[in-house]
Amino acid sequence: MRIQSEFIRGFSALAELGPAISVFGSARVATDDPAYQVGVDVGRALVEEGFAVVTGGGPGAMEAANKGAREAGGVSVGLGIELPFETGLNPYVTTGMNFRYFFVRKTVFVKYTQGAVVLPGGVGTLDEMFEALTLVQTQKVNHYPIVLVGADFWEPLREWMRETLLSRSMISAADVERLRIVDTADEALAFIREAHAAALEADPEDVAKVRAQQSNDQEATS
Repeated sequence: MRIQSEFIRGFSALAELGPAISVFGSARVATDDPAYQVGVDVGRALVEEGFAVVTGGGPGAMEAANKGAREAGGVSVGLGIELPFETGLNPYVTTGMNFRYFFVRKTVFVKYTQGAVVLPGGVGTLDEMFEALTLVQTQKVNHYPIVLVGADFWEPLREWMRETLLSRSMISAADVERLRIVDTADEALAFIREAHAAALEADPEDVAKVRAQQSNDQEATS
């Protein structure tokens, strides 16, 4: 029952969210780290483009994106996780909730956002990124751009995917190319904008179905 309850609470909390982008990243990024400012820039840029920002609600890169979103006057969502060493949602979250189960939390992340910006991070960030990539690769979600910010951090991972996974035919070249790598918030936003425009042009009916489903979710939880 706890699992079902978490799904219902998550769906109800975000049913009226509107266009949104997930931002994943490390909880260990200090406020004086250049990566923190990049996170702030990402949050601000997304809000100025008309998106809500959805993070894990924690400190570090997540806090940075929430800060940028809130300072820009936008919707700043935090989907926290109950862990012994977590301190709760960061102060820049305007809409938030905590989850006990990682898989419920990740479902809510992807269900109510239309893409992901991934800042440098560790195991949790990689889990979230590869979850999104798997859903795109298996066509469980469509029109979901994934952009990684920080070429010096992410290029070695993509190179490993090419040299180790692709060379053994464990993935396709298309899987590797689904991860776009950039260095700035503006570049990340440009890719998301480009991907959404291309999706609308290529498959307007499918995009309409996604929006209709979101509308149905709003009605079901109202």
